Amino acid sequence: MTTTAATDCVDDVLAGWRRVHPNLDPEALGLVGRVLILAKSLEASVETALQKHDMSLGQFDILATLRRNTEHRGLTPTQLLQSVVLSSGGMTSRLDKLEAAGLIEREADPTDRRGTIVVLTAKGKKKIDAATVTRFEEARQSAPDMPEADRQQLEELLRTWSIQREEI
Repeated sequence: MTTTAATDCVDDVLAGWRRVHPNLDPEALGLVGRVLILAKSLEASVETALQKHDMSLGQFDILATLRRNTEHRGLTPTQLLQSVVLSSGGMTSRLDKLEAAGLIEREADPTDRRGTIVVLTAKGKKKIDAATVTRFEEARQSAPDMPEADRQQLEELLRTWSIQREEI
């Protein structure tokens, strides 16, 4: 991966810790800190991009999950929870808002009399398809400007780290 001589705000934080606690190694803090700063910045960028569709990232995640799972008529709220990181209360609230906007419907689950499935409406499908184009473009613009080999290596390293975190 290409290295740079430039510094960022995290370098200043690490230098401060090295002065105050020279016995502690702050390198891991630098890595995690940069990922947290990037995550916050990237999330804000996505939220801004989705505003033109009057949609939040949380709403996008639910609608996109339903859109990607076209092999099923719909998904149960539990299946949605497994794909979108939310509490069950948070999911219910988002589903209520999406249903009120006419983007989803809740139907009786044909395999479980007590259950429901969530399905996209035609309006919801149209809205998520338009928002997906915006989301993909935002991701393209937010991706780092580096050689393709470096980007692939970065993606693989982040995937490895993500898998390790999932195992905790």
